[in-house]
Amino acid sequence: MTQRADFDKIELYLIRVLHTLITERSVSRAALQLQSSQPAVSAQLRRLRELTGDPLLVRAGNGMTPTQVALQLVQPAASMLQEAERLFSPKIRQRGFDAPTSEATFRIAASDYLDPLFLPELVAKLKHEAPQVRLELLPLSGDFDYRRGLAAGDVDLVVGNWLEPPGELHLGRLMSDEIVCLVAEDHPAVRLSSGRGWTVEKYLDCEHVAPTPTFRGARGVIDDHLEGLGVSRDIMVRSAHFSLIPLMVAQSLLVLTTGRLFCSRYVDSLPVRIVRCPVAFPPLTYFQLWHDLTHASAGMRWLREQVRDVARGLVTHGLPQRSKGRAA
Repeated sequence: MTQRADFDKIELYLIRVLHTLITERSVSRAALQLQSSQPAVSAQLRRLRELTGDPLLVRAGNGMTPTQVALQLVQPAASMLQEAERLFSPKIRQRGFDAPTSEATFRIAASDYLDPLFLPELVAKLKHEAPQVRLELLPLSGDFDYRRGLAAGDVDLVVGNWLEPPGELHLGRLMSDEIVCLVAEDHPAVRLSSGRGWTVEKYLDCEHVAPTPTFRGARGVIDDHLEGLGVSRDIMVRSAHFSLIPLMVAQSLLVLTTGRLFCSRYVDSLPVRIVRCPVAFPPLTYFQLWHDLTHASAGMRWLREQVRDVARGLVTHGLPQRSKGRAA
């Protein structure tokens, strides 16, 4: 009976405090987000600790870190808040999304692996269709936990490539691309690829350049596939600045292995060539990922449609057909 009485006293605002404390990992920052005072938030944290039987936030160096129990609670708390908004704000659901007048802020995390024109084209389309929206473009890097960001509502959409996207997220397939090699126009691979000399062994013996993995512990889809074949390549350069890699390739013997769409953007402006990859890679598949938090949102649904249309437009209209852009 006491447990039920305690449950009946939990108000929705306390759930918001719980979610904010865990995602902000700071009483002071949570107080700012909630427009409350630190003593008030501290008192609510004590109450939450009593209700859960867990400290929720513990000291770690100069800051605080959530416990395992807290991390397990953040998703249910976020879902409860979203459902409450749907329950008490039916007009939001009925009204839909009016792009020309919306002042929404969209947060998109994306790499430039897909195409160097993808993000500029997306920004242009969004600003044309919804001129008053604000955009925050975040990089996919080893320091950014995109799964946690989506679950916490810190990012709305993630665009990238995965062999197996995380199963807890919604996904939309954007496009698939052939994996090729980009090399300097005087690279031996150009000559070898005209016959039968550009072999898997020659490819693996080359010096390679690769992007920095998008999360800690990852190798990337290329090296994951090579490992599955029981081989590896010699990566001499890793770069977080993917769009600069073609410039590195043009002035060295480095080999970049990635999608044809990305490589094709540089064959007319740099002394580089696209050659076939002697390793039989599966197509490079790009997805947009989002969390259940935003799945039913009319605005986010509109955003996903724009991303899909831009990606498809790049494939339909974007590939140059000049002979230099074809595999040698």
